[in-house]
Amino acid sequence: MNEFLSSGSYVDSAHSSVISFAGKNAEGKSSRERAISLYYAVRDAIRYNPFLDFSREESYRASHCIAAGEGFCVGKAALLAACARAEGIPARVGFADVKNHLTTPALRARMGSDLFVYHGYTELLLEGKWVKATPAFNIELCQRFKVKPLEFDGREDSIFHAFDEDNRRHMEYLRDRGSHADVPAAEIMRVFRETYPALYALGSQATKEPFA
Repeated sequence: MNEFLSSGSYVDSAHSSVISFAGKNAEGKSSRERAISLYYAVRDAIRYNPFLDFSREESYRASHCIAAGEGFCVGKAALLAACARAEGIPARVGFADVKNHLTTPALRARMGSDLFVYHGYTELLLEGKWVKATPAFNIELCQRFKVKPLEFDGREDSIFHAFDEDNRRHMEYLRDRGSHADVPAAEIMRVFRETYPALYALGSQATKEPFA
């Protein structure tokens, strides 16, 4: 259990900015209450952006999400896990391949696919049970694209909806890639490089792409 409470290279819960962010946003007496407040803080205070330089390790790091004010699903999952650990709540990061039936044309063109490999989420140990939480899409993004925002009560898994507000097919889970104490960044970068060669090759230029 110590590995799910200790600071890692990417789930860097001992970083001063993570400790500060968690301390400001962890509200409530119980672990579940604090986890819920941390979930919403990470979901909405950190803007979702899939146009990042995926060849750089900091894109996968919790503290970098705070510094940048944005991140993609893996970085935000790492941040929620790091904040939970900073508050004494065991946490880990989980991954799955998902098909986004509503991905934007610009993102589909750059990725060459609507398949998102190594989509990241967080798992929190609350009231004796591991519960999944997905803080990826901030509320403004959801409202703009008419996607149901993911809520989290600390008791039931919070994962992507299969359909959006207009009953259009949204997310489809295809493959479970397991849970980890820290982000397997090297493996994710290898798979990203193979799966999305055009997007990965953009490097730092990816950050200039418009999104939401």
